[in-house]
Amino acid sequence: MTNNFPTILALDFDGVICDGLIEYFQTAWRTYCQIWKPAKTVPDSDLALSFYRVRPAIETGWEMPLLIRALLTGITEEQILLDWPNIVPQLLTENGLKAASVGAMLDGLRDRWIAEDLAGWLSLHRFYPGVAESLQNLQGRGVKIAIVTTKEGRFVRELLQLAGVTMPSELIFGKEYNKPKHQILREFMTAAGKNSTIWFVEDRLKTLLSVKQQPDLSEVRLFLADWGYNTLAERESVAQNPPVQLLSLSQFSADFADWLPE
Repeated sequence: MTNNFPTILALDFDGVICDGLIEYFQTAWRTYCQIWKPAKTVPDSDLALSFYRVRPAIETGWEMPLLIRALLTGITEEQILLDWPNIVPQLLTENGLKAASVGAMLDGLRDRWIAEDLAGWLSLHRFYPGVAESLQNLQGRGVKIAIVTTKEGRFVRELLQLAGVTMPSELIFGKEYNKPKHQILREFMTAAGKNSTIWFVEDRLKTLLSVKQQPDLSEVRLFLADWGYNTLAERESVAQNPPVQLLSLSQFSADFADWLPE
């Protein structure tokens, strides 16, 4: 391992290691049904596919039932991807809703589902092809892998176990830490010392740009996972946002030398 390669590889979970789109849609649909009480409680398969395509527009999870509402009321996928921040308040006003109450409803439904059927809930998550094997291989080569996520750590541990990935609990930094990701990276750097090299893989460009804005984290290499929950426009904008680099799933499963530009 040379100084050009990471001593610490920090990874987001949803959208980098694990694909939770099926769970996202099912939870969002249950919440939608509780709010709008549609006559038909089984969603069309094409609604789920549309939801998957526009899910990257969402900033925080409570917006997911609104995304379904938008699709079912004729707002196009193109409009959602281009103008979602303006569509959200419009939907809240039109339907007499508040963000906090929608979020509480969604979280409550998810919590009850998990309490009643944890195995079923976990089964709706999929690891991206080759990622579990890569995690195991990298750990075997002495790379310290840390997961930095807004998902609760206990679920990350359960999902990793189901995928056959062994990882120390102290290297899983979940929602319960209640810190921005750049702060957790800062703590890595402080603990590891000046000779550490940190690489961070995330699927949300906004999160990577927040790291970029921290002067003391200028040495952290930033990678946007192009297989995660991001849009074509975001991926294309990486060229205008150095030092963020676009990373493909095939690169992720290859040697670190293949992650870097020629």
